[in-house]
Amino acid sequence: MNDLFNSSLGIKFDINRIAGEISRFMAEDKSKRYKIIIGSDSDGHHEDIIDFVTAVVVHRVGNGGRYFWRQRKFPRFYTLRDRIIQEVLLSIEAAKEILTTLKTADVPQFDFEIHVDIGENGETKAVMQEVIGMIRAYNFEPRTKPESYAATKVADRHV
Repeated sequence: MNDLFNSSLGIKFDINRIAGEISRFMAEDKSKRYKIIIGSDSDGHHEDIIDFVTAVVVHRVGNGGRYFWRQRKFPRFYTLRDRIIQEVLLSIEAAKEILTTLKTADVPQFDFEIHVDIGENGETKAVMQEVIGMIRAYNFEPRTKPESYAATKVADRHV
């Protein structure tokens, strides 16, 4: 399984280097408020394979940000529910990796969110409460459409 993340410039990073990059980015302006956001999205380019992309976004609120992403491929999922659940599981996995690594880094205070590509409208409405419950069970703050830009914009860009 591919555990390396890509920067927006295509440079490969392991989780420790990402923590260093996040720490460096946040140290550039400690007076700002920061959010670290994880979001995943998927797309089936081929009939039997589904691409999942997980994005890690560091948002300097009101002043830009950086992001990293990794792609994983899985066999086809037969229900939308199963595919959404896999997206959430990948986001939770990345969140645990990032937060564990950041515990040893010198970073300013930050808010943490997990963004999910689901909303009140459309087919994903049926799994909304289940997914929100999963994320909250890990003590993470969930965001759904239209606030879930890490999943709907950043991760979606790379699937």
